[in-house]
Amino acid sequence: MEAQTEFETLFQDSMSKIDMTPGSIVTATVIEIRDDYVVINAGLKSEGIIPKHQFLDLNGELEIALGDQVEVTLDIIEDGYGETIMSREKAKRTKVWSELEKIQKSQEIIEGKVCGKVKGGFTVELMNIKAFLPGSLVDVRPTKETDYIEGKILEFKIIKMDKIRNNIVLSRKAVLLDQTSSPEEVAEKYTEGKVVTGFIKNLTDYGAFIDLGGIDGLLHITDISWKRINHPSEILKIGDEIKVTVLKYDTEKNRVSLGMKQLQDDPWDKIPGKLTLNETYKGTVANIADYGVFVDLGDNVEGLVRTSELNWTNKNINPNKVVNLGDEIEVKVMEIDDEKRRVSLSHKQCLDNPWIQFEDTHKKGDIIKSQIKSITDFGIFIGLDGGIDGLIHITDITSEEAKQEELIRSFKKGDELESVILSIDSERERVSLGIKQLASEANDNSAENVDAKRTIT
Repeated sequence: MEAQTEFETLFQDSMSKIDMTPGSIVTATVIEIRDDYVVINAGLKSEGIIPKHQFLDLNGELEIALGDQVEVTLDIIEDGYGETIMSREKAKRTKVWSELEKIQKSQEIIEGKVCGKVKGGFTVELMNIKAFLPGSLVDVRPTKETDYIEGKILEFKIIKMDKIRNNIVLSRKAVLLDQTSSPEEVAEKYTEGKVVTGFIKNLTDYGAFIDLGGIDGLLHITDISWKRINHPSEILKIGDEIKVTVLKYDTEKNRVSLGMKQLQDDPWDKIPGKLTLNETYKGTVANIADYGVFVDLGDNVEGLVRTSELNWTNKNINPNKVVNLGDEIEVKVMEIDDEKRRVSLSHKQCLDNPWIQFEDTHKKGDIIKSQIKSITDFGIFIGLDGGIDGLIHITDITSEEAKQEELIRSFKKGDELESVILSIDSERERVSLGIKQLASEANDNSAENVDAKRTIT
């Protein structure tokens, strides 16, 4: 009995040193790990049980072992079934709240991850506790473009805490304002040629706005890539973190001009060793505009095939009817302009020239039959082999000048017409035809036949 009394005395003494208030934190030892729960001993009358999931890390792995010392919260002591209910999560939370309260009091900066968008702002995870970041406190100046911060780890200040309501309010604006420098310091920070990092805040037709932390920079569309692009979204995405170089800092407007392509080698420097005038190369259609096609020749080198150099027979053809994005085509280098940094290409020069082919297979005086393609005030266009056109000028329809206009109106598109070749100029891409000359030629032939008969007689 004496030994038992002594044991009870020691037990009561140890119990008196433990804060038995529900919600208080005690240190306990892990004595058993079962399938669904963990048994711990905190030196109380009965052992405590805690659901096993409270001891899993973010990857779902068990983060304790038998014999480990852990901090837990007392929920219920002797719940009527001889068990003490404890909580690991509440202990963690209580400890974190205590740390966050110290950080708020000292106005220290704390890092947190922006988890997602909610009404009026964002949720931010601070040490496994959710906090609220109002949209108005995302940046120094109010802005509608705030989605870019989602998923980012940023710096904040805690401006409000309410443990009862489980409410923590953060401000990124407060951090940025603390970092605001004098105009001289800003000018020194953003000196020309300096490489800085920022988040893509917004995309427009003319460029991208980059959040540099307290100040926004403009990355113009022409400074995004050495290649020609129609819109920044072809390369950039809101929220992405990118490196850029400072091109200029305007002290009066407090504006930073940025460049992205300047961090890469200038492809124009590779031109001399890559391209030769009048040589042909294979390239990929990188962009299609109303006035022509941009062709990627490799190593970020691009050239332009104007619409007039796409097709032999139609100088104003719609480029989309000739090529598609991603097509591999053959091109010939027509000009390399170092001053304008422009490579002019031709696609049609790599194809058979139908004007030369027509000249090789036809000659002056040949009579041809073909359909009328179009009729104008000055003449009739005839469709010829190879997709080219020949012109019967109004003066070559009839010798009677008074009847020329009347006669030209008697023809219709699609009519088949017989004419004689008057001249072929493949260099100027012209074929001249005539109708009235057919009568002259027939008369000449008749005269020759009469002379021949007289000679025979």
